[in-house]
Amino acid sequence: MNSSEIEQLNNRFQQESTEQILGWAWDKFGEKAGIGTSFQGAGLVMIDIARKNGYRFPVFTIDTGYLFPETVELKARLEDFFDFEIEAVRPDLSVEKQDEVHGADLWKRDPDLCCTMRKVLPLQGKLSELDCWITGLRREQSDTRSNIGIIELYIFDESTGREIVKLNPMAAWRREAVWKYLHDHHIPYNPLHDQGYRSIGCQPCTSKTSSAQGERAGRWTGFNKVECGIHTFMARKA
Repeated sequence: MNSSEIEQLNNRFQQESTEQILGWAWDKFGEKAGIGTSFQGAGLVMIDIARKNGYRFPVFTIDTGYLFPETVELKARLEDFFDFEIEAVRPDLSVEKQDEVHGADLWKRDPDLCCTMRKVLPLQGKLSELDCWITGLRREQSDTRSNIGIIELYIFDESTGREIVKLNPMAAWRREAVWKYLHDHHIPYNPLHDQGYRSIGCQPCTSKTSSAQGERAGRWTGFNKVECGIHTFMARKA
């Protein structure tokens, strides 16, 4: 795909539903398109829409080894609800081995390096199998996400020139609409959301926030950091 095609598709998708956008991806890529999810609300809505329309995208999540117990338990509940397996993509090093090599609690001293090893590198391995990465990103979530396109083109490997399409079908959804859908369709969600956690990642780096704060304000509190790196490690081409 080239920049002109991406621009035309973005213009088209602004007028189409999430169901239609996912339908395009299924027709174009089939199972070479995969949904990556950390079990935030928007991703669960998108998975449900895909499932109900027969779009059998593989679904995967990055299990960093630092997830909340509630998040681990939610994965099992969602697999029962959706009736398919969600692949757990894991880092090469266990938490214990990482502590041996880099010292305990690396996330306290160098959260960027910790995120790279436990999130970015495992994701790179998974994306090497795909032609299209489907995410639950929304523009409303943060300033760093406010200008995302519904469809984007990235350079995945500069040495080979390999590109990958990134699809954000939920980009225009508001938080209220996401939660209405979850409740209306009785989709299991992380109970931590009911305890003041608006965005949930690794347990050591996630804290509660008030509704007056941005959705991702509770991530990496005390650090000048707003993204883990999985959405910033590639160069955007279009």
